[in-house]
Amino acid sequence: MEKDIHKIKNQLVGTIKEQCRVCYTCVRECPAKAIKISNGQAEVIPERCIGCGNCIKVCSQNAKFFRKEIDIAHKLTRSESPCAAIIAPSFPAEFSEIKNHRLFVSLVRALGFTYVSEVAFGADLVAAEYKKLMNAGNYPPVISSDCPAIVSYIEHYHPDLVDSLAHIDSPMVAMSKVMRAKYGEDLKIVFIGPCIAKKDESDKIDAVLTFRELREMIAKTGLKPAQVTPSEFDPPLSGKGAIFPVSRGLLNTVGVKEDIFESSVIVAEGRSDFQEAIKEFESGQIAQEHLELLCCEGCIMGPGMSPYAYVSSNSKRYRKQASVSDYVINKLENLDREQWQRDIDKYSKIDLFREFKSKDIRLPRPDEDEIKKVLQKMGKFEPSDHLDCGACGYESCQDHAIAIIRGLAEHEMCLPYAIENLHNYVRELNISNEKLANTQEALKQSEKLAGLGQLSAGIAHELNNPLGIITMYSNILKDDSRPEDPIRKDLELIVEQAERCKKIVGGLLNFARKNQVNFTDVDINKLMEHSISSVILPVNIKVSLDSQVKMPEVYLDYDQMVQVFTNLLKNAVEAMPEAGGNILIKVTDTNDEIVVYIIDNGSGISKENMPKLFTPFFTTKAIGKGTGLGLPIIYGIVKMHKGNISVKSNADPVKGPTGTTFTISFPRRPLT
Repeated sequence: MEKDIHKIKNQLVGTIKEQCRVCYTCVRECPAKAIKISNGQAEVIPERCIGCGNCIKVCSQNAKFFRKEIDIAHKLTRSESPCAAIIAPSFPAEFSEIKNHRLFVSLVRALGFTYVSEVAFGADLVAAEYKKLMNAGNYPPVISSDCPAIVSYIEHYHPDLVDSLAHIDSPMVAMSKVMRAKYGEDLKIVFIGPCIAKKDESDKIDAVLTFRELREMIAKTGLKPAQVTPSEFDPPLSGKGAIFPVSRGLLNTVGVKEDIFESSVIVAEGRSDFQEAIKEFESGQIAQEHLELLCCEGCIMGPGMSPYAYVSSNSKRYRKQASVSDYVINKLENLDREQWQRDIDKYSKIDLFREFKSKDIRLPRPDEDEIKKVLQKMGKFEPSDHLDCGACGYESCQDHAIAIIRGLAEHEMCLPYAIENLHNYVRELNISNEKLANTQEALKQSEKLAGLGQLSAGIAHELNNPLGIITMYSNILKDDSRPEDPIRKDLELIVEQAERCKKIVGGLLNFARKNQVNFTDVDINKLMEHSISSVILPVNIKVSLDSQVKMPEVYLDYDQMVQVFTNLLKNAVEAMPEAGGNILIKVTDTNDEIVVYIIDNGSGISKENMPKLFTPFFTTKAIGKGTGLGLPIIYGIVKMHKGNISVKSNADPVKGPTGTTFTISFPRRPLT
């Protein structure tokens, strides 16, 4: 973590990328949208950051860090110049376990600080200035300027309202001026409080520590409250300004009653509320009211509070508020009011006027067509597609699209879009797995058929000569025998079976043949019509051709492909039930390929027979009805055309309609 901080030495808030889980919570909670998602990682943009620390508070992975100034504070306390610690009035909420505030003061003194004073006295002075503004009838309504995150937000994102900010120093700056007026201009000052934005608020402060950092420094000393001697804050001591850090603290300090009929002050706290109040003030809807704005829900909920102290439950918030209230009540009961008034009179002459500058970094709104294109890329074509679910960290789909155009966000941040992409990837993966499985099966089949082809060729060659002799002599003997001779029937049987063997040998030669294919230019539609007309169809079986080819010309062996399609059609006819059925031949094409589907609603092929379909001599037909060479020969012809053949089938009615689909694909013009 320290390495990350040293890399971006001057950056107020940053991200530890190794710990970021990209949940987009920080994007959602950042009022300035100063967090960029790049390559799936959250990155704080320094020039857009207002230092509110919301991202630090909400990050459950502790992936956000803020600039620490402990080393600077150590050097200041060890320098020759005196060094003062000025403590924010929210300290009772942080150190509620220390019941006596004097013990807390002594622990801070033990760190080497020459003086330890309350920022709450500065709040008393600031409250008096606000009271003057509110009581001035002719003064235009103002926006409180004591929260540095609010000031930065207005300067950067609502620069037209800069003149509406109250030209009054914050309590921290006011107290720094008091301390230097009392103890000298060479005094070094360290502010300690719950706010991160204070680190960049003013160059009048030499260092800013959060309460987290203070706890770390105290822990290194090893000191416990019981080990120090109680001591009081160094004067001037505060009055009612100690209530400043709680909700509506400014109103209470000023003494304005929260009466809806009398008060002209609107209080807005927290990320959403203060933004809404600024928008309404800028639009003129509440232009007659003063605004008291805090980026946090009171300073007691600041990001510089220790982690265990700022959990989001209301009980923690109200417990901290009660701790501050108890401290203030006890303080006011024991306050030397005359001394306090003398101090107020003495330091009220200090100039607390503050200037603000427009630092406009607003980006122009992208063109509507550009926004539309980004939305469409995420599958948002109609207003009904805009879910505005906020999962991306933006309030609306349109805001997300604008952030993408500005380079602050990515398309993948949209949850519905990411889920749809995931589903597509899964579908593509399933298709790829299926294709791979089919390719592996085809490779196994090719290797098996190659070996069988060599064996078949050898067997056919050896059988041809003896079969020729048997056929010749049996025909001679049959011709020489008399019709009434009993031996003639035996000779006819020999001739018939010899012819059958000859056909089988011919099939083996076709299966294993190495001859060249006779390629010619063919019209695929005419070839399919010829193939259909070559098959005798029963009256209860209907064959339909659905050709969707755009370019029917193809280069292939006409006779061999007719053999392929007629054999497949005959098989489909034989697979039909007695009631008949339908056969659909569908032909599609691309620029490079023709694909033919032969689809029947027959009885289907059983799962156990699927791996054997292209194996020679395998047949499910009755003995003497088939040789088992039809599909192996078809396979060989398709492969000689540099094509592929595959089959899908269902023979189980429970799983759906039965039937078989043969898919034959081959290149439009194979390389020979």
